Amino acid sequence: MRGVQEQLEIIKKNTVDLISEEELIKKLESSLKKNRPLKVKIGFDPTAKDLHLGHMVLLRKLRAIQDLGHIVYFIIGDFTAQIGDPSGRIETRPLLTKEEILENAKTYTQQAFKILDKKKTKIIFNSKWYKDMKISDFFSLLKRYTVSRLLERDDFTKRLREKKPLSMLEFVYPLIQAYDSVKIEADIEFGGTDQKFNLIVGRHLQESFGQSPQVIITLPLLIGLDGKNKMSKSLGNYIGITEPPKEIFGKLMSISDELMLEYFRLLTDFNLEEIKKMHPKEAKLLLAQSLVKELYNEEIAIREREEFERVFSKRELPSEIPVYHTKDEIIDIIEILYKTQIVPTKNEARRLLKQKAITIQDKVLEERKLKVSGELTLKIGKRKFLKIKKV
Repeated sequence: MRGVQEQLEIIKKNTVDLISEEELIKKLESSLKKNRPLKVKIGFDPTAKDLHLGHMVLLRKLRAIQDLGHIVYFIIGDFTAQIGDPSGRIETRPLLTKEEILENAKTYTQQAFKILDKKKTKIIFNSKWYKDMKISDFFSLLKRYTVSRLLERDDFTKRLREKKPLSMLEFVYPLIQAYDSVKIEADIEFGGTDQKFNLIVGRHLQESFGQSPQVIITLPLLIGLDGKNKMSKSLGNYIGITEPPKEIFGKLMSISDELMLEYFRLLTDFNLEEIKKMHPKEAKLLLAQSLVKELYNEEIAIREREEFERVFSKRELPSEIPVYHTKDEIIDIIEILYKTQIVPTKNEARRLLKQKAITIQDKVLEERKLKVSGELTLKIGKRKFLKIKKV
């Protein structure tokens, strides 16, 4: 295990909040002295099926800490997800069923292990300690925290001020989430900056149970593809870590130059000053290739880079294009794009057609009805292609 100062430097890189550095140093010193790895907590509520690059910021930091010899406790909030984290929200989340939550959680660990070291990760579902909790035990938990402390939370006071609903479930959510830290006796907990309040509650609750309070560390929220809001599946501005490598590569090539530098800082170990000296296009190609390599492998990453450059720099057709066979002479492009899952919805297909984003050999398609006599190759948007063959 590396020395305290070296570990501290690695842990502090790109962090926003560290409460507190003095406590972290003491924990690291104790860890070295007793040869005991620290318990590092991260929690994810499975409110959606996919993890995205925003989660990857945290996962890469945790992997670096695993490489220092510490153990990550990956808490899957199958119980807390039934409430839904109110952090940063102005409205009450819709309640998920147990079946929906378990379905979402199925692939969480598989996705996380694209980054984390499986041997140094403990997966725990937090229903483990809540499913058998008696109501009297829950009362005992609630009495350990005050209403005034919970009202210190900005998004709670904002919703109350604006007379927007705030359910009792949401109100006690930070306390319920914080109890996870007590149960595993966490030494450190990581989260995005929007989780700071919840993490602090974890410290307070541990102290009330006579435990040493966890050090809390927050990391920046990754801005999504829109360049404005944090990456979020609900906003549609995300890159899922299990998306096809072609999609990941293409989406990364679409981001702005300014956002590219932030992605380099938070998602790679490249020297930022060296990246700034590169031509933006070459730098973006390097970013896309490195992230596809990390999520898949080097061979796939090289292949996707070569394919991207062939299609978008040399303006050649992709080597592999999906084919739709039809017996009809007149086809409905809207229906076919949806049927082949080139687009997720018919409205998206209509939008692309209206915006003149569907072309045949660089000729803009104006109408949704199209006559087919042999073989046609459509370009849909910037990165998608479809061959239509008459049989």
